[in-house]
Amino acid sequence: MITWTWKKFDDLTPHELYAILQLRSEVFVVEQQCIFQDIDDKDQLSYHVMGREGASLLAYTRLVPPGISYTEPSVGRVVTSPRARKSGLGRELMLYSIEQCRTLFGPLPIRIGAQLYLKKFYGSLGFQPEGDIYLEDGIQHVEMLLS
Repeated sequence: MITWTWKKFDDLTPHELYAILQLRSEVFVVEQQCIFQDIDDKDQLSYHVMGREGASLLAYTRLVPPGISYTEPSVGRVVTSPRARKSGLGRELMLYSIEQCRTLFGPLPIRIGAQLYLKKFYGSLGFQPEGDIYLEDGIQHVEMLLS
């Protein structure tokens, strides 16, 4: 059973922040073999969605307010633990994150910078591609918008 919560950066405990950074590093840096600056000064301005099973962080997103990454609010750093994949957790994570975006920022469109291989997944949630494919940290991405 997954327990969903979200917190502002200043409300995260040191243990929660450590688990978030550990999961992001495990997937984005080690698994995807992508050397990049994950800690980018947006965390302090954002809200952090956590999906936990007991003490284990299995899913995470960062909700970025409008005007920071894009004109619109954004869901970013979308990550599920490798040990929780193929369970539908990624869909649950995104649905919860979209709901929280709407609660926090109102009925605004939500923009994401999606890894290209996940375009169909995000499309199934209502996101539409916008613009050209671009490289970010050596990985193909496309911006997508949920109206």
